[in-house]
Amino acid sequence: MTDYIIPLFIGLIIIYGCIKKVDIFDEFLSGARENLKTGVDILPSLIAMITAIGMFKASGAMELLAKAMSPVTEFLGFPSECLPLAIMRPVSGSGALAVFETILSEVHPDSFAGRVASVILGSTETTFYTIAVYYGAANIKNTRHTLASALSADFTGFIISVLTVRLIFGC
Repeated sequence: MTDYIIPLFIGLIIIYGCIKKVDIFDEFLSGARENLKTGVDILPSLIAMITAIGMFKASGAMELLAKAMSPVTEFLGFPSECLPLAIMRPVSGSGALAVFETILSEVHPDSFAGRVASVILGSTETTFYTIAVYYGAANIKNTRHTLASALSADFTGFIISVLTVRLIFGC
């Protein structure tokens, strides 16, 4: 049944457009044109962010930051293997996926660190990317409290990931 939901939805839109006597193809082209303009508007933000991510990883700053934070996180029971993932996840989804793959290749997927990494990847957001895209699309320059709120939500997700794995798997 789920294979038919999208075609059914598209069919309903076409039927509704025909009933309302709307030029469906013209409206489609208008929407595509508007979205293309939005893509061009946010492209500089995305290029800057991708460049910054590459520089952050290539410079070794991520590893240095992880080493500096590891005594505190180990005291809190956060697995040190997951620290690079926690640093990368708010910045880049593809970067976080690469770090996640590294974690799973170094430790067993069913280990405590592997399970925590899995929960982190599934329960947190690429905060900086999301802010750049949506605020760029809406042409908003001042993020005000968005960044602090989003990063605190990510931090909460990291901590709850550890607690959830401990609760469910008894690690």
